Amino acid sequence: MLGSYLIGIREGLEAALIISILASYLKKVGQHRQIRTMMVGVIAAIVASIVIGLALSISLKDLPAYTQENITGAASILAVIFITWMIFWMSKNSHRLASSLRTGVDRALAGSALGLVAVAFLSVIREGLETSISLWTAAKATGGDQASVLGAVLGLVSAAVIGYLMYRGAVRINLGLFFKITGAYLIVIAASIFAYAFAEFNESGLFTVLNGPSYDLSGLIAEGSLVEVILKGAFGFMVAPTLMQTIAWCAYAAVTSWLYLKPSKKIVTN
Repeated sequence: MLGSYLIGIREGLEAALIISILASYLKKVGQHRQIRTMMVGVIAAIVASIVIGLALSISLKDLPAYTQENITGAASILAVIFITWMIFWMSKNSHRLASSLRTGVDRALAGSALGLVAVAFLSVIREGLETSISLWTAAKATGGDQASVLGAVLGLVSAAVIGYLMYRGAVRINLGLFFKITGAYLIVIAASIFAYAFAEFNESGLFTVLNGPSYDLSGLIAEGSLVEVILKGAFGFMVAPTLMQTIAWCAYAAVTSWLYLKPSKKIVTN
């Protein structure tokens, strides 16, 4: 649930920031009436994201088991790519987000209302697609569909409230620090999803190498126990993973953490 909550609030806050920037800029240039037009694109993006999320769940029910497992594994890999890209993109480009959105609005205002709808839709749909796929695979990896849905809803609601308060100027948060901390946590979640993908491929028979156990803590932490549920829900903890899962988790976490935490190079000019 915690993982889904943080995915929901992080992605939701990114979308809320985009909406807030668009609305604030329209208001600033005297086009506050166009905010309703902009919201058409925002709502369309939200609806499209929900439909995609539902389609992922419904479309797999009537497929053969091995096909479901392969699709789930592939979706998990895609989710890891999305989450990783999201972490690094926001870390490097958050300071340029406002200016790029304002440029898009200026171009749209010079054209038709449809252009403004398109700017809002395209700006929000990226976050929505990432959220749908990431939450779906995170729920599969942590084994708590209902808790994950609740966590995601709470995260998105929290993001909406924070975004509205920021738009009204009632609250300010250090977004750089927020995205830095949540980014570090999401590396752990993404590593778990990456390891889960190999479990699905192993179940389908597509990838069966190194499928022996790497460790087994079931004697200390029983599967289904409260401790196991909490650890699995919050961190994707595995009681008895295969050797391939352990290698995948460690490799992803080590490489991504190093790239994420290493200091950026500063260019010195004379």
